[in-house]
Amino acid sequence: MRERAISTITTIVVDDEPLARDELSFLLRDFPEVEVIATGSNGLEAVDLISKLEPEVVFLDVHMPGLDGMGVVRRLRELGVDPPRFIFVTAYDQYAVEAFRLEAMDYLLKPVDKARLAESIDRAKRAIEEKKALEPRPGPKPGAPPAQPPRTKLLIRANNRNFIVDANDVIYATIDNGLITLVSTNLEGQSNYRTIEDLQANLDHEVFWRVHRSYLVNINRIKEVVPWFKSSYQLRLDDRKRTEIPVSRVQTRRLRELFKL
Repeated sequence: MRERAISTITTIVVDDEPLARDELSFLLRDFPEVEVIATGSNGLEAVDLISKLEPEVVFLDVHMPGLDGMGVVRRLRELGVDPPRFIFVTAYDQYAVEAFRLEAMDYLLKPVDKARLAESIDRAKRAIEEKKALEPRPGPKPGAPPAQPPRTKLLIRANNRNFIVDANDVIYATIDNGLITLVSTNLEGQSNYRTIEDLQANLDHEVFWRVHRSYLVNINRIKEVVPWFKSSYQLRLDDRKRTEIPVSRVQTRRLRELFKL
């Protein structure tokens, strides 16, 4: 019996053939370190699920009508989405060279052999652990100047005017195609910051939470926690539109801690 891993590998399975999709999902149940958080039936659905759920690993069929597996990888790059680790699954071995050119982690042939699947999972687990070990730890660098206090005022551009709002009145910020939109209590417009990371660095980290790569949320303006896909959630905010924002898988733990879920 395989030992339970310390952390779970969040995974999505995408295949246009229901039987193949179900069979692979069934095989993955024997790997307790793997959590299948969603399944998809085509390339466009894969792009949407990956963008919203931010899985660590995606088992992706190569040959699908419309947007195929290779096209999924290219589309995510065009959108600027940080891609997960892809393990391509197909009945055709002629796609292997192209798969590895696109930096796929592995390439499995159908029908999937369980021992070969175990090798792929172990490879993915090592790569994820190595990436986490290389991630910079928080804290000032030696000799760095003292951290600046968080900003209390922000500029919002709307209707060809520059408005100044209290930071605490900002409900959330989102980025799309390199443009950051700020939504406050009474105003919605564009920010003069270029990245979400830069905006967050200038705000109170205890108040503004990066719940998703594309969203920064004021935790004091969360109205409701809405269950979503398997063990995942969305946040309904108290803006006029009652906007719902997805919580990425890596931020689910903080969500549970924050609200004692």
